[in-house]
Parts: sequence; C-alpha cells; structure tokens
Amino acid sequence: MNDEVFDDPSQQPVAVGQDIKQTVRENRKLIEVLRSQQQAAIQRFPLVFTMLGSFGLAATFYGFEHVIDQIPLLKSNPGIMLGVGILILLMTGTLYKKLS
Repeated sequence: MNDEVFDDPSQQPVAVGQDIKQTVRENRKLIEVLRSQQQAAIQRFPLVFTMLGSFGLAATFYGFEHVIDQIPLLKSNPGIMLGVGILILLMTGTLYKKLS
C-alpha cells in the first residue's frame, strides 16, 4: 500500500475506492452467512429464543420500575409519570412519522 499523503483528495489513487468496494462485498458475504446461521438457530430452538426474549423484556420493565421508584417526584405523583410517558410516546410517534 502506498503511504504517500495527498493534499488534494482528487489525487488519491483509484485503488482506495476499489479496496473499499472489495471490503463491502466481503462484509456482505459474511453478513449473509451469519444471517442464515441465525435463522437456523431460531428455527431449531424457537422456545429458547422466545423465553430469552420474554425474560429480557420483563427484566427491562422491572429495571425501569425500580429506577422510577428512586425518583421521589415520580414515585409520589403517578399523574406526572403518566403525563411524561404520554409525552414521550407522542414525541416518538411524531419523530417516526417524520422519518417515514
């Protein structure tokens, strides 16, 4: 590889672009292999993946509950917590619509 430094980006060799294209092609092949192995594992053990996903979701909600319990304002005023939750849902919904 050439270690020469160019002040003008247009002077960089075309080989850099070809190297990038080759790397992208190789990464796509690797991703396809991994994706097929992932699908095979999910199809062979659907109950395990369902249970792991359920546990992860429940643990996340339980963690959020304990974090909220440590905030005195939210713990003593569930109406504020409800309002904050609805506000967050409205903001993420609006963002989702704008990005779609």
